[in-house]
Amino acid sequence: MRMLLYVLTALAVFGLAFWAYRENYATQQVLKENRALQRQIGQAQVRLSVLRAEWAYLNRPDRLRDLAEINFDRLGLLPLRPDQFGRVDEVEYPQTQLEFENGIDVSTMDSAGQEQFP
Repeated sequence: MRMLLYVLTALAVFGLAFWAYRENYATQQVLKENRALQRQIGQAQVRLSVLRAEWAYLNRPDRLRDLAEINFDRLGLLPLRPDQFGRVDEVEYPQTQLEFENGIDVSTMDSAGQEQFP
């Protein structure tokens, strides 16, 4: 009986050792993939900052104004002036009527006719 207990204990130790070995290598692989992803994220952030800087450089108002003047005959773009803008109260919004079906009357009066909320 003791011998069976020793054999089962040894098999359990070997099984746990094999499981720990596999988990160790799986964890190392996941950590390696994580480092690679972090490196890619860093490179993407650097590329994004460069693209934002290029976009800001290309959208300088003086450069766009010069391009509009150079290409006026093809594009017909005119420079923006303050009098070209309107005010918000000058915008006409469509007049729409909402129609409700099966409406419910809401009141602050209870069934005795007393106001519930002052």
